[in-house]
Parts: sequence; structure tokens; C-alpha cells
Amino acid sequence: MTEQGRRIRNEKKVTYSHYPSAIFLMGPTASGKSGLALHIARYLPVEIISVDSAQVYRHMNIGTAKPGAEALAATPHHLIDLIDPHEHYSAARFRTEALRTMRQIADRGNIPLLAGGTMLYFKTLLEGLSELPSADSDMRAAIEAKARKSSWPAMHQELFRLDPVSAERIKPTDSQRIQRALEVFYLTGKPMSETLGKPKNVSLPYEVVKIALVPGNRQALHQRIAGRFEQMLKHGLIDEVRAIRDKFYLSDENPSMRCVGYRQVWMHLENATDASRMREMALAATRQLAKRQLTWLRSMKEIREFDCLQENLPEQVKTYLLNTGLKFTEVS
Repeated sequence: MTEQGRRIRNEKKVTYSHYPSAIFLMGPTASGKSGLALHIARYLPVEIISVDSAQVYRHMNIGTAKPGAEALAATPHHLIDLIDPHEHYSAARFRTEALRTMRQIADRGNIPLLAGGTMLYFKTLLEGLSELPSADSDMRAAIEAKARKSSWPAMHQELFRLDPVSAERIKPTDSQRIQRALEVFYLTGKPMSETLGKPKNVSLPYEVVKIALVPGNRQALHQRIAGRFEQMLKHGLIDEVRAIRDKFYLSDENPSMRCVGYRQVWMHLENATDASRMREMALAATRQLAKRQLTWLRSMKEIREFDCLQENLPEQVKTYLLNTGLKFTEVS
């Protein structure tokens, strides 16, 4: 930690009178969020909360760019390695666990630094969740059985009849989301889109500093994405996916194996694609993911953008953060 960081940690602080601060560090894949978060930890008393729907899975390390042992030892990290690849994780669970962890961090006198690219998770913190019914295992089993007889595109047609608004935004091949939309309708008798459209009154009890890492040159980001995926392959991504397939009862429909990179490697291991085609598909899917992430970021309000391609990005962000009046409790 820098001398300035020690001063910030150790000088007398006035306990906040209203809400403590939290930092949201958002950006597309390969924009440098993890490295920047560790840099921030050198001068501010932060603990990092992963906002990544893939890093919650144990055994999925290479393809998720999960922080290594050195990073984990240097700065506390949270919401990583929570479940096995055959299990399910939801935005609702993330919100519950993130809010609890943020409270614990603030009570320790530190600042929650939420870093990641799963924009839906950030959205749930800022806006809350609609009051959808909990998952029903019997209903899901019935829907899956019906899909095996007909097909998921046929189930998508059924959804289109019951909830055309949801069907419009869900792909005919997205079995997970089709199942959830049908489940909500069958359990409530109302379209999921109707419930999602209801206004939510949510107040996040933090003064949130929102930072977005946005590339000034989209092609340069694509080059980063390509380079990072090659490094993942070099470090053993294919062997990682093979080991997961051998250890757990999975299919390509499991949410863990639908993650970008894992899905394409799975297809390669199933002999559905050769190595060259697998690379092409993985890069195309990652670029599409980055595009969606940037679209989410553009819709957010009160957000400070930084060009993630600038060499002096860490210094720019440091100057900004040290002048925002961050609030955190004094630990007695």
C-alpha cells in the first residue's frame, strides 16, 4: 500500500452521518476491472466483491479469469467459489449475499468495491427485484419433460402464446429463460413481463460511486479479448472444462456451461467443432457479450466513464476517487 493509502486508512475519520460509500467498478470483459480493483486497494481500504455470474462457480478458474492466489492474499475478495458447476445461482441470491457482505465490510470500516461485468447483478442492487415466485422444482421438471417431447423452440412458441412480450426478448434456443418465463406464468397465471414491468421502490443504503471502463477504440478491445482467450487456452482451459465434465453430471444446458468460452470448449470436446472453429465461436460470443455490457452501461445514470485503453487509467481513477469524499466508518 502507498504512503497515501496508509494515511487514508489511519488518520482520524468522522463516522458517516448518512450512508457509507460503495464503489461500483463496471465494464465489458477484458477492460481491466480486476487489475484496476487491486490497484485501488493499494490506496483505499477496500474489500472486493465479485460481480461475476461465472466466478461464483468452483473449479471454473481459467475461463472466468478468476483472481489468483496472490491477488486473493493481497486483498479480501468475496462472492467467489460459492457453488459447484452443476448448481444454480440467481440474481436474487446475489443481491441478498452482496448486501449482507457490503454491510459487513462497511461495519469493519472499509469500503465495498464491487467489480465485475454481470450488469444484471448491478441492476438488482440499484433497482431491486420484481416479486417473481420462487423456483418450483416440480413445475420445472414438468416443463423439462414437455420440452423433451416437443423441443425448446416449440416451448418458445407456447411462451409466445402466453407471454408474447417475454417471448420477443428470449431466443427460441434459450431453454433456461424459456423455462423460467413459463414457470412464472403457470404458477401465477400472469405473464412474467407484467410482473417485471411493475415499478419497484428500492433504496440502496450507500452513496455509490459508479465507474465505467469504456474502450475508446472498440477494435482495440477486440484485440484484447482475442489475446486473453489465447492465454486461457495456453493455461489449460480445455483441460479445465474436460475435468469439470468428468467430475460433475452436466450438459451444455447447465448455466455454468453456458458461460462464454466454456460453451464453445464444451462443443469442441463433444466433437461438434474443431479447434479453429471453437476459437472463432468463442471470440464472436465474447465480443457480443462486451457489446451487451456496453449497452447496459450506456443506460446507467450518474456514472463516470474512463477509457480503459489509456495507459494512465489507474492514475486517472485514483485522482477521481480521492476527490469524491468517500465515507466509511471509523473502527473503534
